[in-house]
Amino acid sequence: MKDSAVLLIDCPDRKGLVARVSSLLYERGANILHADQHIDRDLGLFFMRVEFELDGFDLAAFNGAFAPIAAELGMNWKLSSSERPPRVALFCSQYLHCMADLLHRWRAGELACEIPVIVSNHRDVEKLAAFYGVPFEHIPVTAGTRADAESKQVALLARHQIDLVILARYMQILSPQFVARYPAAIINVHHSFLPAFTGARPYHAAHARGVKLIGATSHYVTEVLDDGPIIEQDVARISHRDQVEDLVARGRDLERMVLSRAVRWHLDRRILCYGNKTVIFD
Repeated sequence: MKDSAVLLIDCPDRKGLVARVSSLLYERGANILHADQHIDRDLGLFFMRVEFELDGFDLAAFNGAFAPIAAELGMNWKLSSSERPPRVALFCSQYLHCMADLLHRWRAGELACEIPVIVSNHRDVEKLAAFYGVPFEHIPVTAGTRADAESKQVALLARHQIDLVILARYMQILSPQFVARYPAAIINVHHSFLPAFTGARPYHAAHARGVKLIGATSHYVTEVLDDGPIIEQDVARISHRDQVEDLVARGRDLERMVLSRAVRWHLDRRILCYGNKTVIFD
């Protein structure tokens, strides 16, 4: 793949926004690879993603030229480049299916990132980390050591210059202080079709309720448990014959799929958050 840059924009909607952005890119000699936009008509908001080649393009000069235009139009914007792959930390506890799936996809080249560290409050994932050649950090967490453990985690992430934290079935609640360090940069997978069945045992709750569909949700983490902007969801049909164990087994496939999609879209810079929603660009 060619080295590329991605420009993400959200702002109040008005006429001529696409023209202003594309004209400046044209004037600067950009070769646009992909462009997509969306309008939330209820809120009067405009969203845009433009990807363009970096070959022979002066990104710093464009950044300086675009800043006054963005200020004039009230744009929130982010310009990023594929030249520096995001640095990702993977967190998990004792369930390893999501972790194994992400590491396999990463090794296969599906996830454009670097993974300098895997963190867990258990040692179950240590051999898997060694197999993929990723350094492993065991940081136990108890009610009495939670603050100290989180302090060690924060220092570890800073040392590795982490851009994105992925909770691949990490069964611990992060503090508001931790979450605030990584706005829209902590992705969790929840084993339920949110907002239904929040908490730690959603498959048991779904079975008790007698639902006919189960699901999984990948979302950004906020201070409110299981309430962050939803990135991806998927469902599977079940019946009265299915027991809790069947729901758990089917749910694991859903969890792997929704988490890997969410991570890939984030790494490809296809997501814009606004309010408690997301725009996922094609």
